[in-house]
Amino acid sequence: MAHRPRKRAESQNLNVYWQGCTDKRVMGFAGYKVGMTHCAYVDDTESPTKGQEIVSPATVIEVPPLTVYGVRCYKNLNSCCDILTAEERILKLVGFTKAKKPGEGAQKPGGDAKKDENKFSEADADDVRLLVYAMPSKTKIGKKHIEKMEIGCGGKDAKEKLEFAKSMIGKEIRASDVFKSGEHVDVVSVSKGKGWQGPVKRFGVSIQRRKATGKRRHVGTLGQWHPAYVLYTVPQAGQTGYHRRTELNKRILKISEKPEDINPVCGFPHYGFVLNDFVLLKGSVPGPTKRLIKLRLAVRAGGPQKDLQTTFVAKLPR
Repeated sequence: MAHRPRKRAESQNLNVYWQGCTDKRVMGFAGYKVGMTHCAYVDDTESPTKGQEIVSPATVIEVPPLTVYGVRCYKNLNSCCDILTAEERILKLVGFTKAKKPGEGAQKPGGDAKKDENKFSEADADDVRLLVYAMPSKTKIGKKHIEKMEIGCGGKDAKEKLEFAKSMIGKEIRASDVFKSGEHVDVVSVSKGKGWQGPVKRFGVSIQRRKATGKRRHVGTLGQWHPAYVLYTVPQAGQTGYHRRTELNKRILKISEKPEDINPVCGFPHYGFVLNDFVLLKGSVPGPTKRLIKLRLAVRAGGPQKDLQTTFVAKLPR
């Protein structure tokens, strides 16, 4: 019931809920799923293995730098103003026409003019987000076009957020500038698509005995007599997978700018070699290889947040 409706995600570039943060920082990042490996580290939790070296499965996410091309201001959850960079190279890459005179903003490809920055009052905004784009062309996944997205930024109030966001315009940010090893993050992505499946695979209902009805992989009943219609809660066949999923509290085991530390000799299956910075997350992550993965500062951070030093990273993928 928590995963209704079980329909296909509208896009792989998902919108993310950004919770407030009083620290002046960028609150998220984006990368591409590479595959899985395993990693050894010293357990610093309160589990029975505390202080011992343990081995855990881990997911590798390649995180090429993100470029900040603007700032978006919100008032009552509605966008009220965009402040874009003045660099024509970045504007052209994002899809805007060249900028007009200073203070006049830029125009969309359709010709609709952006709101004038001079009309914006800082007192009107109650939230500020960064407009960034990722460049998958820096990886080997085969995507050519940039992927635009919004990332939340923290601060004590909207004014502090705006000042911080303006200072980031036109710059590149790396994953090591946003997160640190040992921190917990939330993962937002689209799961693997499995097409149209029956109720046994889709909902895990029991397979009936052979003599019951002559059928095995079907639902025993579609509901009671009254109300005299089939409720939406009844397990039935339908789309399975390719759903939006958010997994909480994935711990970062390692952030590195040296891809040679993680690359196997023959590369990762169905992906190849990591060319940029990478993040190593404990456990699994929804989605197949090459899927866009968004990382967010944990909204329900649990467990230790202190720095974690991995002692060994395996060279063979799982």
